Amino acid sequence: MARKSAGILPFRRRAGTVQVLLVHPGGPFWRKRDDGVWSIAKGEYGDDEQAEAAARREFTEETGWQVTVDLMQLGETRQAGGKYVTAFAVESDFDPTTLRSNVFEMEWPPRSGRMQSFPEIDRAEWFSLEKAREKLLAGQRPYIERLVRLLQRRPNLFDAD
Repeated sequence: MARKSAGILPFRRRAGTVQVLLVHPGGPFWRKRDDGVWSIAKGEYGDDEQAEAAARREFTEETGWQVTVDLMQLGETRQAGGKYVTAFAVESDFDPTTLRSNVFEMEWPPRSGRMQSFPEIDRAEWFSLEKAREKLLAGQRPYIERLVRLLQRRPNLFDAD
C-alpha cells in the first residue's frame, strides 16, 4: 500500500504580493541543503484518519502552531518516492521565530553507537511565490500553482493590506 501524507501550506498577503510559509527538514542530512528540500508542514497518516485531520495534527506537531479555521483544498500529488501528499491552504500569519517542532532520535554520527535528538523541522520561513518554487521539493511545487489559481478567483487578493 502506498504511503500517504497530509499537510498545510499557510499563505499571507504583504504589500500586494502573496507569500507562503515553508519548513526546512531538521537533522544532520539536511543541514547544508537548501534549494529543493523545503516542504509544506506535513506527515503520514493511515486509513483510519481523514487527510484534513492528519494535516492539522501534523502541522501542530511539526510547528507548534494550531490551525482552527477552515482549510482550502489544494489536492494531491505523488512525490518521486511514491508517497501521496494531500495539501490544504490557509491564510494566516505565523511568526517563524515561535516555531516549536517535535524531535526524533537517530544514531549520529553513523555507527557511533550514540543516539542524538534532532528537531523534525529546524526552521520555517516566509517566501515569495517565485522563491518558494525554488525552495520546495519538486513533488510539492504544483501546490504553488494550485494556490495561485485558487486565489485568483478571490477578489482583491493582490491588493495591499
